[in-house]
Amino acid sequence: MGFHSKPNTFVGHVKIKVQNLERSLKYYQEVIGFQILERTNTTANLTADGKTSILSIEQPENVIPKQRNTTGLYHFALLLPKRADLANIVRHFVDNGIQIGSSDHLVSEALYLSDPDGNGIEIYIDRDPSVWNWNKGEVAMTVDPLDFGDLLSSEEEQSWKGLPAGTVMGHIHLHVSELKQTEEFYTKGLGFEVVCRYGVQALFISTGKYHHHIGLNTWAGVGAPTPPENSVGLNYFTLIYDNEEARKRVVEKLNNMGAAVSEENGSFVTLDPSGNRIYLQI
Repeated sequence: MGFHSKPNTFVGHVKIKVQNLERSLKYYQEVIGFQILERTNTTANLTADGKTSILSIEQPENVIPKQRNTTGLYHFALLLPKRADLANIVRHFVDNGIQIGSSDHLVSEALYLSDPDGNGIEIYIDRDPSVWNWNKGEVAMTVDPLDFGDLLSSEEEQSWKGLPAGTVMGHIHLHVSELKQTEEFYTKGLGFEVVCRYGVQALFISTGKYHHHIGLNTWAGVGAPTPPENSVGLNYFTLIYDNEEARKRVVEKLNNMGAAVSEENGSFVTLDPSGNRIYLQI
């Protein structure tokens, strides 16, 4: 549907920190269905198609457990190509006794779980955009119960073979310390649009009229601190821009707002007002 391709701006890759690399690799391969693209003693790049890494994991030196009530990762979200893929992974989870949460968001059908370190994961499929309900620039989303009976009965059973090749990083949802400056940073700086407000504690932003490429919430508490660098959680995520000119405009806007931007290995790197690290790529 083009929401995760240029000219839209979208999340391309997420890197998280874990306490035990071997334990996490076992989980992400056997439970979630990733393949290892490349690895070192402390890091691994994971792939669904055997070519492109959409998730990487790292075991930092002197790593400490995930810190409660801090900013950072709420969940990253893997978008599957088809509804049959979602039904397939539900059966896989049931067969292996994996505990999951679920929700029907109107725009999507979603499963929720956490890795062994408490990093949040969403696995979902989108409903056709023609049935999304837009009103005055905002899309209707809710947290209704997922109809597992309909999902499993309407999709033919197949043997589970891991994540399908067309899986992409659908969105990322972050804990932030406040919403006013954060909204300004992501909209006026990074170029996103607010497409849904969930009370006064969360907002959802996107480009190209997607239901959201990024979620932002203060559910960890207004004023929540940034976690220590060596704690489990988010290392960074990447945003993919259309071209060099588009990225240059974003860097200029961020500089004009007083946001720090540095250059690192061909990428520009910035921090949102809550300390979440973002790589700006093309």
